[in-house]
Amino acid sequence: MKKVIRTIGMTLALLMLIGQFTSCNNAKKAENATKKEEKTATNIIKKEEKVVHRSPIVFITGYDKKDDNFYTGARTFFKDKNFQIIEDAYSLEEIIEWLNTNATSNPYGEVHIVNKTNPWLGMNLETVVNGKKITSESLQESINEGNIPTLKNVITNDTKIIFHANQLAKNTALINNLKSTFITDKTPQIIASPYYNIFGGEFTNHYLAEPFYVFYPTANSPGKVDLSKEIARKYPNEKEVEWFAALTNEKERYVGEPYTLQYNVPIKLELDYHNSDNDIPSFTMEEEVMDWIANDEDLANKVRELNIPVEKFRWTWKVKNSKLTLKGMSTVLCVLKPITKPYGDLEHVKPDTTNKRLYAMK
Repeated sequence: MKKVIRTIGMTLALLMLIGQFTSCNNAKKAENATKKEEKTATNIIKKEEKVVHRSPIVFITGYDKKDDNFYTGARTFFKDKNFQIIEDAYSLEEIIEWLNTNATSNPYGEVHIVNKTNPWLGMNLETVVNGKKITSESLQESINEGNIPTLKNVITNDTKIIFHANQLAKNTALINNLKSTFITDKTPQIIASPYYNIFGGEFTNHYLAEPFYVFYPTANSPGKVDLSKEIARKYPNEKEVEWFAALTNEKERYVGEPYTLQYNVPIKLELDYHNSDNDIPSFTMEEEVMDWIANDEDLANKVRELNIPVEKFRWTWKVKNSKLTLKGMSTVLCVLKPITKPYGDLEHVKPDTTNKRLYAMK
């Protein structure tokens, strides 16, 4: 009898173990099935979330003056690419408003902004309609005052805002302020070059050029010979440019030939002595003005911000009531060396915005 009971007990125990094993096995199968379903559902969602961006658009933010063809060349270049071109937007406010107003279910992919920027004076683009030209300071001021419209959710993290503006990538403060105006719940890529953008060239519609600078007080040029010696001393490692020839050359006559652009950089310093115990200084010559600026830390810093020596300005001064106004004007000679391929046939390097040697991506 005891043997029978023992046998029955062992059988029951075995049956329980089999049941537990089967239950665990079924649970594991159910768990795997659930994971498989979740993975399938995730893949479906990912496929559904695949974003289709709009075709590239281009803002031509200025117009040509006199014999210049920068904007005309840019218009032709992007028209040949079949990019959508937007004209008559001459401020950041108008650009953002256009992006908001013309939004579709597809977010913007590439937004090109063409602007002929002066590296010393900032962008030739207004902050708001009829507002100040964009510099890092004027844009920050407009942002603080809430004058720049907010961009709607019309972009993704893959959207590229590409600025075709001279040496903009070197102005980190301005790049950061521009980026802040385009951020939504997504953060687009801001792309700009440390080089000059040339549109409408004789041999290529769009290429980049490396700049070299020399300055003199406006209307007081020491002559091209002395200037060529000065710029050679300033850039001793640049052996490929014949400086005198470049300074006397106004355009690229063959592919890669250096040439010179000329423009003026003004500065204005105002001091009010109405509530001051100091007397208004009296000057008889420019040298006295330059010495006085050099000995005033605030004024010296303002001049230094332009990265142009104080002696490279032609200074004038005026006193009206209790206000002293100093005005300086410097002429910039910018030698441009087109960026060409270092091997093979002589031709310009293609301005590829994905090339980190040519463009900075912020």
